[in-house]
Amino acid sequence: MQDTKTIYEKQGFGGRSGFGRKSALILVDFVNGFVDPDILGSIEIARAASETLELLENFRALQLPIAHTRVVFDDQGANHNVFTLRVPALKKLTEDAFESQIVDALKPKDKELVIRKQSASAFFSTGLSDWLTFGAVDTCVIVGCTTSGCIRASVVDSMQHNYKTVVVNDCVADRAQAPHEANLFDIQQKYADVLSKKDVIVQLQKLK
Repeated sequence: MQDTKTIYEKQGFGGRSGFGRKSALILVDFVNGFVDPDILGSIEIARAASETLELLENFRALQLPIAHTRVVFDDQGANHNVFTLRVPALKKLTEDAFESQIVDALKPKDKELVIRKQSASAFFSTGLSDWLTFGAVDTCVIVGCTTSGCIRASVVDSMQHNYKTVVVNDCVADRAQAPHEANLFDIQQKYADVLSKKDVIVQLQKLK
């Protein structure tokens, strides 16, 4: 019996889209509630957030566009949706709640976009694509959590908006390792290049 990788290779999956002329960093849901294992997170997500700091500093030094996302729902439940039916704990993520605040180490700076979203994808009903287009961005570098949820949804939408898309494998994580690994494999085969933080930084330096 053929192994999984061989099957995908035989059918022509696993191509590369590479980097274009200008990259943006999209940090998906690195908020307190998603790094804390006692709320909605895991130790691995906390580790990925820490790993992201160096990458964020490189983007800032190169003066490249940076966008952060938060899941934010109305205090009174006016914008609760099917997502909150599926995961009621998301209702805690209101504007001023501790759980919904971006972790201190990755706090946005002036001119960095902060997106409030009520669904998995960073692109869905957020205006992110318009902002990227205005900034002449053609490549999205995506980090954050969770790999099987908001990362995957954001990656698929990024590709569907025709952005070259890169997922930084040491800067994304999930609540459990099995869905993390399965989704990284599937993302690499179909939607985005999966690269290490080190390789991404090297590529950015080449393009500056």
